[in-house]
Amino acid sequence: MSNHVETQSRDHETTDTSVTPNAPAERGIVRRLVKASMFLLVVISGAVFGLYKMRVDIPGVSTTKLYAALDDISEKALKAKEYVSAKLESHSGHGEGEAVHHESHKIVVTSPQAKNVNLTQPYVCQIRSQRHINVRALDNGYLQEILVKEGQMVKKGDLMFKIVPVLYQARFDAETAEAQLAQLEFNNTKKLFEQKVVSQNELSLLGAKLAHAQAKAKLAGAELDFTNVAAPFDGIVDRLHEQLGSLIKEGDILTTLSDNSLMWVYFNVPEKQYLEYMADLDVHKGERKIELMLANGKKFPEVGKIGAIEAKFNNENGNLAFRADFPNPNRLLRHGQTGTVLIHRVEEDAIVIPQRAVFEILDKRYVYVVGKDDVVHQQEVSIQNEMDDIYVIKKGLDVKDKVVLEGIRQIRDGEKVDYEFQKPELVLAHLKNRAE
Repeated sequence: MSNHVETQSRDHETTDTSVTPNAPAERGIVRRLVKASMFLLVVISGAVFGLYKMRVDIPGVSTTKLYAALDDISEKALKAKEYVSAKLESHSGHGEGEAVHHESHKIVVTSPQAKNVNLTQPYVCQIRSQRHINVRALDNGYLQEILVKEGQMVKKGDLMFKIVPVLYQARFDAETAEAQLAQLEFNNTKKLFEQKVVSQNELSLLGAKLAHAQAKAKLAGAELDFTNVAAPFDGIVDRLHEQLGSLIKEGDILTTLSDNSLMWVYFNVPEKQYLEYMADLDVHKGERKIELMLANGKKFPEVGKIGAIEAKFNNENGNLAFRADFPNPNRLLRHGQTGTVLIHRVEEDAIVIPQRAVFEILDKRYVYVVGKDDVVHQQEVSIQNEMDDIYVIKKGLDVKDKVVLEGIRQIRDGEKVDYEFQKPELVLAHLKNRAE
């Protein structure tokens, strides 16, 4: 009997060990069972929740105890539902994780390239006219004439305003009359001197009196001319501050005048970039290309140059003021505009890599470098400049290194990888096409 039992036991063990369950099939069965259980729980939970919300009175049953029990059942049903959902997600995630683990991926690797790149540094700027003045009244009186319009171009010497000067006009007339009277006295005395009736001293005295009267008349005329306001240079008339017939006091602003033939563009440069700019000038012995980006995102057609650099740094923000000069033949730029100055320079033999080869961890940037025995490891890099689709590397990489270009999320630090190498020239040449 015992032998028979042992034989059966061994047969049973042999049968159990010979059948190897299929892992995917088992996961499918578990998934179906979990889904069925979840469906039943949803139905039960819906029924309980409906009865609970409607609070239906059932004859012969204590509704208070019933709904208290239903509250307890509802709470347990929701907990069971959450538990089943978590189990379903864990089984689903485990299956997907195994699929990803067993799937074979190809890693694409390239090398940094040393090449000359055009680097652009942007600076927010303020645009100013080279001459922008307030046109003020030099005398008191009523505004008699306005000979210009807002936005009009005027030439140097053009009459812009006329002011009626009651007091200065009367003074000019009086001084002119005094000068004429002194002139007549001098002329008569000169005739008498020629006839040797009067002495030389008397003639000289009347001559000095005439000169004094003429000087006073000229002064009165100059004061009268102050009432005629003319343009001191070619420019554009701004908004008119006074209207026709207004009582004007000396020093009142009538309008502003802007000379927009050449624009001064001011921007602030940090100390570090100022030192780089000066070092680059010493090396290349020439001016950098200066461009202006307008508020609509388009570049101003004229190229500028650095016109002046302020004498001292601003200790509050550590910046130094620069001024770029831009010719403005079509008068497109106006006083008070804003924009962005673009300073271009050529960086020779710069180390560049595609941007998609770089990833960030806690505000630091890294790449995966393939070392000996095809093992990858993280390498921190310092970025000097950022362009449209490449990074200019300041330190951390060399042209002999191999960096992972594609498949960064599929590898880990210290992992051995199977990769495909692509030449950096081809990668950079097709970078924009691939990115698009």
